[in-house]
Amino acid sequence: MGLPTPIRVALFTDAYEEPNGVATLSREFAGYAQSRGLPMMVVRGGRNGEYSTVGSLTTLVLERGRFSFKLDQDLYCDPVFIRHKSRARAAIEDFAPDLIHITGPGDMGIFGARLAHLCRIPLVASWHTNLHEYAARRIRKSLSRLPSSVVSPMAQIAEQYSLKALLRFYKLAHLSMAPNLELVNLIADSTGRPCAGMLHGVDLDRFRPSHRQRSNDVFSIGYVGRLTVEKNVQRLVDIDRQLKLRGARSFRFTIIGDGSEHNWLSQQLPDAHLTGVLRGDALAEAMAGLDAFVFPSETDTFGLVVLEAMASGVPVIVACGGGPQYQVRHGVDGFVAENTNQFVEAILMLQREPKTLEDMRLEAWRHACESSWSQVFDQVHATYRSHLFSS
Repeated sequence: MGLPTPIRVALFTDAYEEPNGVATLSREFAGYAQSRGLPMMVVRGGRNGEYSTVGSLTTLVLERGRFSFKLDQDLYCDPVFIRHKSRARAAIEDFAPDLIHITGPGDMGIFGARLAHLCRIPLVASWHTNLHEYAARRIRKSLSRLPSSVVSPMAQIAEQYSLKALLRFYKLAHLSMAPNLELVNLIADSTGRPCAGMLHGVDLDRFRPSHRQRSNDVFSIGYVGRLTVEKNVQRLVDIDRQLKLRGARSFRFTIIGDGSEHNWLSQQLPDAHLTGVLRGDALAEAMAGLDAFVFPSETDTFGLVVLEAMASGVPVIVACGGGPQYQVRHGVDGFVAENTNQFVEAILMLQREPKTLEDMRLEAWRHACESSWSQVFDQVHATYRSHLFSS
């Protein structure tokens, strides 16, 4: 019996070049397909249009126009992408995909879902961002001057209705995918459609302990990600204050990223090193130079940067809410903290117990080595085949 025919995938992604997890996953997925000779078309937004094919990878970039508006740092939405329908449909019909995979309900995801319906192509939708939780936190932030008795009900209503809308959207898909079991069960139960796991991987060639270069003994505490309210970055300030109250000395925060809270953080943490956005080897070297990585977000579905820190040989301390907690073996390669005090206790332990720190460095690296991108996408293709093409 010969090898099965490769599945032809058209990936409609809402992010590709931006510094976020969806963009990283999309680039890695495209690189995986190209390295394996698997047919893939990547459809994404950009400043200029493009249509090209290199090896097994076809790229269609659709220009975002004058009606685009900013959603977040380097992330935009074009509400009239439908104007590209004829061009995109012709490209899709020429490529002849077996399925269309969208990364979420952004402009490109909605466009991809529409084309899947028009062309009668099976639709796969992966869930990467808890947008309903983002909505609630942004409302709390924007209405912070009002009494909590007014703001809290409004935020709860926004979260509930946003979640309902998201789940209605994912019901359009023949198959959904999500990065943790909690979300898999939620989507499957709410939509009545199959949902499978889709973990994230890490570039083990780029993120590794050998990048570590330190010239001082200051204990380096790091954070990487968007500096926004939904990432709960205000907890970094609380951690810093409690560390100082507990008598901790000779430590420094390195905060990598950008966003709406950048100026506030720079004011509240005058001793911290705010680097802005780092990419590639610069990010890998900065990550490897940390002694502890803290990730206070409770809204992330996975937290790719947590895995990148572990691959760099850095113990991680994550919040007990959201997906990152499922990556951590508490007390082995990191800690899951329920509150600010537990973040502080974990940091103090790592600072005061060099042997514990070294043991956790090794365990974090070992754990990350089990999560290569090739393993992730091998499983994604196996999931495609078992759920959509098994008969």
